[in-house]
Amino acid sequence: MSTLLLLNATLVNEGRIFEADVLVKNGFIDQIGGDLSGKTADQVIDASGLHLLPGVIDDQVHFREPGLIHKASIGSEARAAVAGGVTSFMEMPNTVPNALTQELLADKYAIAARTSLANYSFYMGASNDNLDEVLRTDPATVCGVKIFMGSSTGNMLVDNPGTLESLFSQVPVLIATHCEDEATIQAIAEVYRQRNGEDLPARVHPEIRSVEACLKSSSFAVELARKHNTRLHILHISTAEETALFQPGPVRDKRITAEVCVHHLWFDAADYERLGNQIKCNPSIKEARHKEALFQALLNDRLDVIATDHAPHTWAEKEQSYWSAPSGLPLVQHPLLLMLEFYRQGRISLEKVVEKMAHAPADCFQMDRRGYLREGYWADLVLVDLAAETTVSKKNIEYQCGWSPLEGQTFHSAVTHTVVSGHLAYARGNFDESRKGRRLGFERK
Repeated sequence: MSTLLLLNATLVNEGRIFEADVLVKNGFIDQIGGDLSGKTADQVIDASGLHLLPGVIDDQVHFREPGLIHKASIGSEARAAVAGGVTSFMEMPNTVPNALTQELLADKYAIAARTSLANYSFYMGASNDNLDEVLRTDPATVCGVKIFMGSSTGNMLVDNPGTLESLFSQVPVLIATHCEDEATIQAIAEVYRQRNGEDLPARVHPEIRSVEACLKSSSFAVELARKHNTRLHILHISTAEETALFQPGPVRDKRITAEVCVHHLWFDAADYERLGNQIKCNPSIKEARHKEALFQALLNDRLDVIATDHAPHTWAEKEQSYWSAPSGLPLVQHPLLLMLEFYRQGRISLEKVVEKMAHAPADCFQMDRRGYLREGYWADLVLVDLAAETTVSKKNIEYQCGWSPLEGQTFHSAVTHTVVSGHLAYARGNFDESRKGRRLGFERK
């Protein structure tokens, strides 16, 4: 492996901002020091004026491969991730076929090993009848088990009470849940279908995928986890009411943790008028009071991790009527820019952005030497220019689907370089795919 030397960088790490040089050898951070300019390296980057952060760890993405590669592939979306400073991702099992056996899960890892520029892990999927397969999951090499406690894109709804009891009581690894109560959603949806038929605007989405549906399901998941002392991580919290379910404090001290996604912090219900089905997602983007409450819960550490729930669909699919248009939006290229924009607005510190996008995900999943700028840790690094601008356009979107709900948005920062496991994978618009990312490991007791 080559060596890489970053000089004159401003590091943001573990609650501190300070200037230092960083030497990378054999994939790892070898040295962090005040003056390493005398060191020799194969590649040298003068990072004067740039901030060096640990790479973003996105614990929830949908990269669509296998089976849905008309929307995206692991390779295409990993490139987009790296372009946005995301060095590691954890991908969901609702591909085709669903990753419900260890063999199908292994197939996804094999694809990633060949094609992913970013580091990777894949969730094992749970269904109503695959408990034996779930229990074969290796806690040291798989990020967790995903349970859809509400239906979304794909057919993986787990709604059998006995199955849920078995999963929460027996699965030794982290369980990640999508929480929306299906019966509540279907009852509201039926009222709208009877009254309006197919002619519905996207703005009704948060009325159908309601606050009540989210709170009921999340409360049930928390109840099960407390009953069985399960290691539970609830994904994409979207309501003010749900934040009360979680306790503030360091993520490493918790058995029950929660994630918030960037789109639930950035958009609100007023944006349906402008963007329509582009921002149709599950759980839904709701009225403005929710995003404000979510932001406060993020700052006071009730919400632990920031992610994207990146879920691309083709433009033609999104242009369909409300009932036919699939839920999900592409975001993995832009979460860091979104959060840096909040920093520029004075709403969050750089240290907190790094905590929630790198340190906390690493601690939450007990990752092996990731998420921090520490000697001896994997060199997952991102350089950002806080004095530059990035305007999202079709010319610079790396998503295979070719569109973004953020098109036309100008961010007052830019990702300049991304280092993945010691490899300079991205530099000022150029990719180096001569080395791929690595399978993530986990240190779990």
